Parts: sequence; C-alpha cells; structure tokens
Amino acid sequence: MTTLHPVILSGGSGTRLWPLSRAALPKQLLPLASKHSLLQDTVSRLADMPEIANPLVVCNVEHRFMIAEQMRQIGATPRAIVLEPVGRNTAPAIAVAALMLSRDDPEALMLVLPADHLIGDVDAFHAAIRTAAEAAKNGHLTTFGIVAAIPETGYGYIQQGAPLAEPKGAFQVAAFVEKPDSTTAQQYVDSGDYFWNSGMFLFRATDFLNELQTLRPDILEASRAALDAATLDLDFVRLDPAAFEACPSESVDYAVMEHTRCAAMVPADMAWNDIGAWSALWNVAVKDDLGNATRGDVMLEDARNNFVRAETRMVAMLGVSDLVVVETADVVLVAKKDQVQDVKKLVERLKAEKRCEHLVHKQVYRPWGWYEGIDEGERFQVKRIMVKPGEKLSLQMHHHRAEHWVVVSGTASVTCGDLVTLLTENQSTYIPLGTTHRLENPGKVDLHIIEVQSGTYLGEDDIVRLEDIYKRN
Repeated sequence: MTTLHPVILSGGSGTRLWPLSRAALPKQLLPLASKHSLLQDTVSRLADMPEIANPLVVCNVEHRFMIAEQMRQIGATPRAIVLEPVGRNTAPAIAVAALMLSRDDPEALMLVLPADHLIGDVDAFHAAIRTAAEAAKNGHLTTFGIVAAIPETGYGYIQQGAPLAEPKGAFQVAAFVEKPDSTTAQQYVDSGDYFWNSGMFLFRATDFLNELQTLRPDILEASRAALDAATLDLDFVRLDPAAFEACPSESVDYAVMEHTRCAAMVPADMAWNDIGAWSALWNVAVKDDLGNATRGDVMLEDARNNFVRAETRMVAMLGVSDLVVVETADVVLVAKKDQVQDVKKLVERLKAEKRCEHLVHKQVYRPWGWYEGIDEGERFQVKRIMVKPGEKLSLQMHHHRAEHWVVVSGTASVTCGDLVTLLTENQSTYIPLGTTHRLENPGKVDLHIIEVQSGTYLGEDDIVRLEDIYKRN
C-alpha cells in the first residue's frame, strides 16, 4: 500500500467571512459547518484511509498554538507544523513541504489540501484520492476537478482533455481557465468538459520540485533557503524570516500547474464547497420551510431565505428576505445575500481606518487560554481572563499600568516581585506598576479571574516579557 502524506495549507485569512473570520482567528479555525473547525474536519475526513500518514501543516506563525491545540483535540499528531513568517501564497508553501518530504523519501506522494473546504461525500473524496494517487505514481501532477453543478463565476475552471491510459478515471488537462463571466460559465457547464478548480492536488514531491526548478527556480531557491535556515521552536518548524520574505508570492496554479506538461485531472462529484462567502454557507446549511438557515438565538417572523448567525445575543428579524446577518460580541453584519462577496471591501476600510475589528474578536486566544474585554474608559480597562490547567502567562512587567486581579473560580499562583501567593475564589491581589509578575494555574480546572487595569497607557504592547514558556517575544 502506497503511503500518502497530507499537506494541509492553513495560511488564509478568510476576509469574506468577516466578522466571524478575522486575522487572529480565520475561518479554517472556526466551527462553521459542524462542531469542529474546518481544519479539524479536513484532517478528520482522512482518518478512515489506512494509507494516510500524519499530516504536515503549513500555517501562519500567529496561529501556531491554536492549530496545535485543535490537532490535540481530535487526537491528530502532525508530522510537523511549519510556520510561515509572512504569507507567500501556495507555491512556496507547497515547495517547502515537498522539500521536507523528499528529504525523507524521494518517492513520497503528497496530498495537498486547503484547510478551509467542505466535502459532503467523503466516500467519493476517498475514491478520487486513490485514482489521483495512481496518476501521481505515473509522474503526473494531479488536480481534482469538481463537477460543475451551476454556472459559478467565483471559481476558476479546468478543461478536461483526453483520458489517460492509466488509471481509468483520470484525464489530461486541456487548459486552466480564469474565473468566467456568467454567460461563459453557463457555456462551460452545458459542455460538460469544464470542472471547477478545487485547489487540491496529489503528486510525487520530487516531480513537483523538478517542475518548479524548470518553471520557477526563484521560488524553489528561496523556499529551500528558508527551510535550510529553519529553526525548531517547541514542536514547530520556524522558517527563516529573511529568506522566506524574499520568496516571490505566487499561487501553485500560476507557478506550475498552468505551464507543466505533466498536469492531470481526476473529476469528482463529492459535494465540495470552498466556503468563499456567507452565501456558500447558506447553500450547504439545513434550512427551515421558508429557506432560512439559522444558528444561535434567532427569532424569525415572515422571513424567507435568510442566513442568520447569532453568537452572543438574540437576533430577531421581521418581514425580510435574502439577507445575511452575522452577530458577534462587537460587530453586526447585515448584507444582501447576493452581495456578500464584497464583505472584503468592509475589511479593507477597517484596515485603512486603522481599526481593530478585522484583526481580533473581543475574546482573544492565547496559548495559555484567552482573555476578553469587558469594559474600558479613560485610564482603566476590565478584562476576564481564563487560564487552562497547568498553563501560565509569561513573567512580565508593565511601564504604564498597574493591575488588580480577582479570582472568580479555580486556583491562581501569583508571582509578584519576589513573593509567590496562592489565591482561590473571591480572593484578590494588586500588581503595582513596574513590578515583575506572573499568573499561573496550578489546579485541575480552568482558572477565571477579573483583571482591572489602571494607568496612562493600556495597550497590549506595554508588555515586557522576561521569561515565557511559549518562546514569544
């Protein structure tokens, strides 16, 4: 049995799914279609294939602890978690993974999967993988073409060529086609020869590297330099920042697949969706008799064909149709369902106005737990902090603020200067400005505290870390 090595690409930001998807917590890390995140579903749907090896995950450096925790939650042990210091699109990410795999096994077959797709028919997916693996063993760079059910203008297309001699069910690629207009998309669907470009691939690592050497040696050279100078950081492989930043940013389609003579395609009808916008989630969601898809505390009256997601409070809608409403603790999005592709324009405005709502939620995740802003005003800020059992914050100090901590539940070990104190429910302590301090949970249950900050400057960048078990700066 040929071993297949999954390479999970988890570097995207998912701006079209704002305000739920944000830079610090993008869509692949969110439970959008099940109780698990899209990343967890991507890994879990391979679990029943005995030929599948442990996954290699390539991700943004800022997401490393969340990804490691999500893998732990589903019992998955990554072969490696490779950290990109900056985003450079898919070609460099795949190149780094191919270099890592080929050094251990020159014949390694790599299954490249984005972390943020939905696949409804897993059996059909597995069958397509096995067909693609046979094509890859014959030297083809194989992609998966999704049977085009509707004339979708948001996807690129693949034109099917002649069938391969082996394996049956695989074809040459006649052409890769850019996103079409609606008339052209309808012609593609009517012809039966065009398939949606899924962005999933299966090929031998060395075959991909050979094609990259021919077509884009600059990308290969920079990727190799970044991996050669990489460092191990806890369980992570941290690519060299300078070398990787120097790498051209290019998709694997533009860099290799559209130019190689080795491209092949396996058609697949597997209820695939790349969840590119809120309307895509409405398409795949369970709906009521009036076409409404809801999640959370939602009350509807005379409402039709809406997508409504309430995260923190009730959302009530009366006499409206074809809307998307997404409520979070700090933002409410209301949009026409046929215009949600333009949500990214709102994100761009937030960036231009230097706001933070596109970056983080009110609840911000950290490797030790999370914190959530409760209230703030002139010279004060109140936060709720949760620390997981056995975890601890960095040993740190602040130049501009003092802090009061009140334990709500659990047990806290508090370092304040040279003194270490154990606090339990309803007990409190004071951290003077400029004093070295640390918060730790030595117990078996989550620690919850209320933190009241006071001072002239309360930004998160007023943290001087003196010691940190997570090796953050």
